[in-house]
Amino acid sequence: MSGTTDPADGLSGDPEAIYDSLHTEIDRVLIGNDEAVEYLTVALLTRGHLLLEGVPGIAKTTLANLFARTTGMEYNRIQMTPDTLPADITGTHIYRQGTGEFELQRGPVFANLVVADEINRATPKTQSALLEAMEERRVTIEGDTLSLPDPFMVVATQNPIEAEGVFQLPEAQRDRFQFKLTLDLPDRTDEREILERFDEDPELGPGDVEQVIDPQALVDARRTVQTVHVAPPVKEYVLDLVAATRENADVSHGASPRATLAFLNGAKARAAINGRDYVIPDDVKSMAEPVLNHRLVLSTDADLSDIDPADIVAEIVDTVEPPSADASHAFDSPTASDGGDDTIN
Repeated sequence: MSGTTDPADGLSGDPEAIYDSLHTEIDRVLIGNDEAVEYLTVALLTRGHLLLEGVPGIAKTTLANLFARTTGMEYNRIQMTPDTLPADITGTHIYRQGTGEFELQRGPVFANLVVADEINRATPKTQSALLEAMEERRVTIEGDTLSLPDPFMVVATQNPIEAEGVFQLPEAQRDRFQFKLTLDLPDRTDEREILERFDEDPELGPGDVEQVIDPQALVDARRTVQTVHVAPPVKEYVLDLVAATRENADVSHGASPRATLAFLNGAKARAAINGRDYVIPDDVKSMAEPVLNHRLVLSTDADLSDIDPADIVAEIVDTVEPPSADASHAFDSPTASDGGDDTIN
C-alpha cells in the first residue's frame, strides 16, 4: 500500500471508525454513494471483489479511485475493449536486445486496487485472465507464478444499457465477485449538490481527498471482523437463503458455496462497521441482493420471460423465515452470553 499523507490516528482495528472516516472523506467529492462505500469497505475487510453496474456518467470509476486514495492503496485502471489481451492484464516477458535476455514486464493487475472498466467489453478469454488473480491472489505468466500485492481487490464496472460489442460474464467469472451493486442516478437533491460543488470547484476530484487509514489499521480491522460471532440460528438462516435459490423453479443453477461464504463474511463485516461483535439476521438479509443477484442462472423459460433475478431474490427474502426474536439471546457474542464456541474465523 502507498500513501503520501498521514492517516488519521486512532483507527487501528476499529472497522466502524474506518468506515466512518472513509465515508466522510469520499463524501467531500461524491455524495449519494453511501451504500457503495459501505460495500466497498465490507469487501476490503473481507478480501472480496465488487462488480459495479450503472449507466455512464454516474462516477463508477471515480468512486473506485477515491476509495483507493482514501485507503492508501496503489490503484491501476484497465480499460477493457474487445482487443484487450490476457497479457495486457497480467503482463508478459519482453525481449531486451541490449542484454539478449527476456525481462518480465508486470501488467496492471499488480496493484492493490484494480479497476476493470467496462469488463463486459472484453472477450471471455481476456476476462478469464482475472480468474486466478481474484481467487488465489496470484497470476501465472508463461509458466512463472507470481504473488499479487496484499491487499488485492478488483472493482469491475459494466454498462447495462448497451448490447452491442459486449460479452456476458461467464458464470465462473461472476461468482468470483463477492457483491454486485447497481448504482442508480442521483435524486434531485443530490444532483443539485453536485451542481453547486462543481460550480464552486470545477477541478474537484480524487486528488482532493487524503488517505485516512494506514496498512496496520486494515490488518487489525480484518482481524476484528474475523472475531465477530455468528450464532447457530443465523448460520441456518444463511443456509436457508442459499438453499432457496437452488430450489426455485425459475432458477436452473442456484448460488454456490462461495455465495454462502460471501453471506457469512459480509454479514460479519457489516456487523463490525455498525459497532457490533455479533451478527443479527438483518446483517444477513442486507447481503441477499448484492450476494445473489449476479449468481443466479435462470431457467430457459424464466430467461425468455425476462424475469429479473432481483425479483427472485426479493421473493426468497420475503419467503425464508429469519430467526425469531425469541432466539435473540443467541445473537449475542460468546463473551456476552454463555461463552459458546460457535465463532467462525
